This record gives sequence, structure tokens and C-alpha cells, in this order.
Amino acid sequence: MKTILNTSSLGLLAGALLFASCGGETKTTTTTDSTTTTTTTMSDSTALKPAGPAPEWAPTIHPEMQAVIEKLASYGDKPIETLSATAARKNHTPTDAVMDLIKENNITLPAPGVDTVGKEIPVAGGNVHLRIYTPKAGKGPFPVIVYYHGGGFVIANIDVYNASAQGLAEQVGAVVVSVAYRLAPENKFPTAHNDAFAAYEWTLKNAASINADPKKIAVLGESAGGNLAANVSIMARDKKIMAPLHEVLVYPIAQTDMSTKSYTLYAAAKPLNKPMMSWFTKNYLTTMAEAKDPRISLVDANLKGLPSTTIITAEIDPLNNDGLMLSDKLKAAGVTVDLKNYDGVTHEFFGMAAVVPEAKDAQAYAADQLKKVFGK
Repeated sequence: MKTILNTSSLGLLAGALLFASCGGETKTTTTTDSTTTTTTTMSDSTALKPAGPAPEWAPTIHPEMQAVIEKLASYGDKPIETLSATAARKNHTPTDAVMDLIKENNITLPAPGVDTVGKEIPVAGGNVHLRIYTPKAGKGPFPVIVYYHGGGFVIANIDVYNASAQGLAEQVGAVVVSVAYRLAPENKFPTAHNDAFAAYEWTLKNAASINADPKKIAVLGESAGGNLAANVSIMARDKKIMAPLHEVLVYPIAQTDMSTKSYTLYAAAKPLNKPMMSWFTKNYLTTMAEAKDPRISLVDANLKGLPSTTIITAEIDPLNNDGLMLSDKLKAAGVTVDLKNYDGVTHEFFGMAAVVPEAKDAQAYAADQLKKVFGK
């Protein structure tokens, strides 16, 4: 069965995954308009060793990343694309694999550097849960980052992506509002998109109540969350409200053509593959005609006037070309873009800094980009 992440383990995991300093719900480098830069870092902590040879689908995978993938495979879960959404949500996650590797390798975990509190907010047709992370160090009002987790609009949650949200709060010195948008197929397109924007609007209007400065706001998302973050920027522009100062899009879903180079090369990749992307699409969309909607196919959206953007991609990822294509489209629309690609790692690597050195670098890169726009 899937590992249950309690509040204590969530906090410890997030602390372990941070770059510099340093959980659950307790109240208490590149240049502007750069081209892709491939970055490889050496581990200065735990150097994990894989048990077997590199898989056929990833001959260039780095050892630490392979160790995570091997641990994930060891659980013996059925392929997500063969399951119902309800069953798929019970599968183990990459976070579970990292947690187990931390325990098995006796990695020392720093103490959490944030306090967290939950908040329910009303949205059209229901409610959405937010988890608000506030740094223990420093005095507010802090800059604020609205964060959107991954999972193809269908699986995962804010617990699975706790480490990313907490890491941002600690490294940037910002309040982070992590959004538990409603999932498909129970909530079809565009529910997640509307929830994402509603949470952003709530953050703007209620910033003072969470010790945050609404004039210093950014958005960040991973995978499906990267798509949502970009859409929030577009909706803010179109509705003429305060737009994010910056957006960080980590291997974002940006289009639905599954014949790109990266979809072809990494059709059988883990933890994300081509069949899973088809499954996600079918679960979120009511009809396949919606795949052409610019909210799903960001490369076909009007991208003019969007905030400066950081895009992070992974080499061994069907969505690698999505990030590259979106970068090109943003630049063509006059948007300032920094893009950084990481060799030897897969989709979902971003939250694995305790065991994957490229993730450590990527987290620091994202934090540095945000600190620049916040004037920190």
C-alpha cells in the first residue's frame, strides 16, 4: 500500500530536501533570455548507488536518480494508466521512494524552518483547501508565492508535494500558499484552472491576514501545476488584476501533441510515460476537442504581456519538449525567459534534493530567480 505521510514525516522530508537551511499542518545559472543550459552537479551528501544497470528507456540516467526509480519500482504497483483514478491515487509516489531512501541511508534531517496552517476557501461549486507556509525566520510582511502541485490534474496532492512548497518558503523567505485544487475525473476541465485562479485571487485579497505583501507575489507549479501557474498569469492579465511578478514553471504541461521528440524518446519513462499522459488527458477533459483549448495547449495561447518566466526541464521526461516549446513561444511574445535543463534526471526530480544533486541545484536556482524579482 501507499506510504501514509503524517505531519511529522512531511516536515522532516521537506527539511531534508532543501538546498541550504533547513510539515504537515501544525499551527505553530543562467542569464536573461538564455538558451537551454544543461547542469550536472556532484553530490556532496549521500551518493546513492543503483542496484542494476541503467534501464533501456534511460541510458543516460544518473546513479542517484536511478536509485529513486528502482525504489519506486520495488513497490510493485500496477501501472497508473491501467487503473481508475481512485485506485491510482493509492499507488506509491516518488515522494514515498525518497522517504524510504532517506530512512534506509540514515540521512540526517534538518529541522523545519516554517510554520504551517490550513485554510478552506469558497470557490465556485465548492471549497478548496490551502496550506499556508510561513518562515520562522525574519519578519513580515513576506513576499508570497502561490504554489500548484503536479499529478496530471488527476492524482497526487499537497502532501505529496509538501517538500517543494516548504523548500520555497524556507529558501526564498516567502509565505507559500499551496493549493489543493479539485481533481478529475470527479471535477472536469476547467475546474482545476478555475480553482487555481480563485486561490490566487484569495491570496491577493487576504495577503495581510497571512503576513504577506500582495505587491510581491509570484506563482510556481510543477507539471500540471506548471500549466495552472501559467494560466493564472494569463487570467490575471486578462482580468486586469495584479499580475504575478514572476512565474516558475517546472516541466510544465504545455501542449497535447504526443509525437514530439521527447514523447518519442521517453515514451516508456518512469515515473511519467506517454500512456500516463494519455490517461491524464482523458480523465481531465470531457471531450478530446478540449485538448486544443489554449488553457491546455499553452503554446497556442496569447502569451503577450506575461511576467518574466523561469522554466525548469528534465532530460528524461516526455514533457521535455513541452518546456522548450513554451520557452520559444514566450520569447516570441516578448516575455523574458530563463530556461534551465537538467541532464540525467526524470520528471518529478525537483523535490528530491536530499538524494538527487540536480534537484538540489534546481531548487536553489528557482529560489534565486524568485529572490531577484522580490528584491531580496
